[in-house]
Amino acid sequence: MREAPSLISLCLEAVKNELFRGDDILSVVYDLPSYLFDILVLQLPPLPLQKLQMAMPFTDRDDHEYDDDGGGNGRKRGRFCNFDKAWKNLFELHWPYLVDDIQTVDWHQKYWEAHLQKCLDEAAEIALLPSFSGCLGEIKISETILKDIGYEGCIKFSTCDYSKLSYHCQEYGQYARYGLVLNFECCHAVEFRSTVLFPVPLDNLLRDSKFESLDLWWIRSEEHIGGLCKLLSQNSESLTSLKFIHCKLSSASVEKICSSLLTNIVPTHRIQNFSVTSTSFLETNLVSLPRGLVSLLSSGRSLCSLNFSCDYLCRNFAKMVFDTLCDASSGLSILDLSENNITGWLSDFNQTSSNNHPTSLGLGKSLRSLRVLNIRGNNLDKDDAVGLRYALVHMPNLEVLDISDNPIEDDGIRSLLPYFVEAFEACSPFAKLYVESCDLNASGVIELLNTLSSFKRPLESLSIADNFLGSKVAAVLGKFLSTSIQVLNISGIGLSSSGFEDLQQSITKEVKLIGINISRNRGGIATANFLSTLLPRAPELVFVNAEYNFMPVESSRIMCSALKAAKGNLELLDLTGNNLDSQTILGLAEIQRNGKLALIFSSLPAADAPYDDDP
Repeated sequence: MREAPSLISLCLEAVKNELFRGDDILSVVYDLPSYLFDILVLQLPPLPLQKLQMAMPFTDRDDHEYDDDGGGNGRKRGRFCNFDKAWKNLFELHWPYLVDDIQTVDWHQKYWEAHLQKCLDEAAEIALLPSFSGCLGEIKISETILKDIGYEGCIKFSTCDYSKLSYHCQEYGQYARYGLVLNFECCHAVEFRSTVLFPVPLDNLLRDSKFESLDLWWIRSEEHIGGLCKLLSQNSESLTSLKFIHCKLSSASVEKICSSLLTNIVPTHRIQNFSVTSTSFLETNLVSLPRGLVSLLSSGRSLCSLNFSCDYLCRNFAKMVFDTLCDASSGLSILDLSENNITGWLSDFNQTSSNNHPTSLGLGKSLRSLRVLNIRGNNLDKDDAVGLRYALVHMPNLEVLDISDNPIEDDGIRSLLPYFVEAFEACSPFAKLYVESCDLNASGVIELLNTLSSFKRPLESLSIADNFLGSKVAAVLGKFLSTSIQVLNISGIGLSSSGFEDLQQSITKEVKLIGINISRNRGGIATANFLSTLLPRAPELVFVNAEYNFMPVESSRIMCSALKAAKGNLELLDLTGNNLDSQTILGLAEIQRNGKLALIFSSLPAADAPYDDDP
């Protein structure tokens, strides 16, 4: 038999229903005792909660009490109404998988922003259907979404204004701030599958927004640009992050977009993060950059992150961007030009600097502030490495350099050694180097490691993964481990069992490692023996990746002993693809320190199972 509801619960339910129907009860609700008011707030659906919070007298929104004013009636006591907690509870109810990624936030704003994104995503799916013919703003929002926010009991959803996308954009667009994704592919579908263009432009749908961050997908035609530029102009005072993904842009459209970002007060912009990824430019051989883009790169003192990755860029475009930045005065911190084809883009630096050996750091303008340079996957060769060496002189504050997936070979890495020496002699903050899959051989890497090992202040992180080096580098690697390196990635370098044996013998004292990746090195039982020596001598070690080293069953016992002897800070151990004994592994999983250790384990199907670990 169900328990009968209490009188208070019945009353609260009645108040919720009345709040949904109209505003007549609002003044009565504000006079409720504090404990009843707070209970009600935590039980309200989004729409009644929104109405209650927005209509609440200003003084009652304060989280402090105030005194009687001396009159006969007296002023009612202020109360702290935990609206923020109520909005967080509602957000967790509908998007629990996003909560952990959100820091301190206005949950009221975040809830309606997420709701608006849900409406836009649903509308995009409908607009992309071949059978769709209509107006974007007139697309009907599903009953599920409407009921989620509190429109329950309304039978004729299709006849209500709030059933349309336009209503939700206009009503909740004011809460759109961070990372709203606008899919222009659906606009394309509406414009070209229907004989009538949608009457409510995107800038009108979101006219009340104050975007700080926008992600724009699938801009593929000039018809999109007009409404987009109006939207950007509307938000030029608040917009700080702008991303274009999977777009096709002409130089004329780039000019219009960049010009629309300029504020009305002064001819500059507020953009801090500008990103164009997986996007193609219609003109492949530009003689000069669009003036608007030059203005964006050179006049925006707030610009700190610039990303042109996976954009099919040619060397001329990259060269013009880089030259513009050399003459700009922004405080650029991150430059990402990865996954393009820009061979030869730094040839001028080689020619102009060849007669003047750069013995000091600190030249340049905008690039002085650069901390991260990512140029991986650009088909750069050893000649490009020479040009890069001279270009790096203009980046005295560089901390991270990623030149992975470029066939620079040993000659290329040797060209960069003088820069590393000069940087450390000048007390540069350079700390992280990634040269994965660069067609390096053992001799080139040995020279690199010997150079890096000679510095009083070591690197924090180094990756030489996916260069087939063989066991010859093991002894030098062991010496390098003693330099206080914190993160080392030597995955897929062909160490084999002999390399791990040499590496094990070189560890004679404590090391400062925080993380190490030794996966795909075919080390067999020697891998387990190496870890049995490393773990007790690495008190700060947090994660180890030892995937696919073909450790045999007897390695299980060695691994258990190693974990027992470890210092207890290990949080992640990946043993995927090794022939370890499942029963012993279950026992190994129990060797946890305060429940921190996460063990990833799956055996190969057989001891001699083939595995393709080629990079």
